[in-house]
Amino acid sequence: MKKASYFLEGILLNALFIFFKILPPKTASNIGGWLGRNIGAKLGTSRTARLHIMKAMPDTTQDKADKIIGGMWDNLGRIIAEYPHLKHIGANLTTIENKEELASHINDPRPIIFIGGHIGNWEINGSATFMQLDHAVNLTYRAPNNPWADRLLEKARTMGGKLKAFPKSRKSGRLLINTLKNHGSLGILIDQKYNEGIEVDFFGMAAMTNPVFVQLAQKYNALLIPIRCVRKKGCDFSLITYEPIDLFDDNGDALEIKDVIKDANALLEGWIKEKPEQWLWLHKRWKD
Repeated sequence: MKKASYFLEGILLNALFIFFKILPPKTASNIGGWLGRNIGAKLGTSRTARLHIMKAMPDTTQDKADKIIGGMWDNLGRIIAEYPHLKHIGANLTTIENKEELASHINDPRPIIFIGGHIGNWEINGSATFMQLDHAVNLTYRAPNNPWADRLLEKARTMGGKLKAFPKSRKSGRLLINTLKNHGSLGILIDQKYNEGIEVDFFGMAAMTNPVFVQLAQKYNALLIPIRCVRKKGCDFSLITYEPIDLFDDNGDALEIKDVIKDANALLEGWIKEKPEQWLWLHKRWKD
């Protein structure tokens, strides 16, 4: 039964991708947003989003929570519709706000670990960097349970193989290490729950966070650069990179991993508070 269900879901997703692919990117994004607002927002999972919003930002009114949830589904629907157009969006509809500074980091001989969250259209991070600066970032992701969906999404996010994408698993560890040893770049989203991780506050609540991005950055002397995608309007984006996060003290000694994660979480929290409708509130981010 599960295989049959996955197969049918795969057919539906493939049909959606074909439909959105034949449309201009902005038209596809607008239709995806409409579907998200009018279908996704009515699903039972919206209750999970509301619970998380009220826990993280307890002063939020019900009306404001409704707007955040509607905006989240609009954003999520747009992301699905934008998958077939990542190459075009990354090249033509995304402004890299501090392109010269990012280019200087890319030209640094050290490897880079870009860290971000499920904010805006997070799939733009890799496509824009590649299309505008000719710099490939090897992406990490949590593979969906449906193998049909996994293959389709991987093909889209890698733009048909122009980038590499590694599913989050123990087997992928060697691939991540090889990327850094070869002075390459990794992209890691750090806002998902990891039960075996380190407990660090996020919105004032304990959140289990995978420390691997700090461990790898310190071990291979990589630049740890926060990256943020902001949806400006419709299918237009800004991509913003920030100053590398400190990994070592003035004496060259490694900072405590938990302290580095605190700095990273503080950045994410600020971005989410600024545009809460652009974060994926559906994840079970905090400890039960």
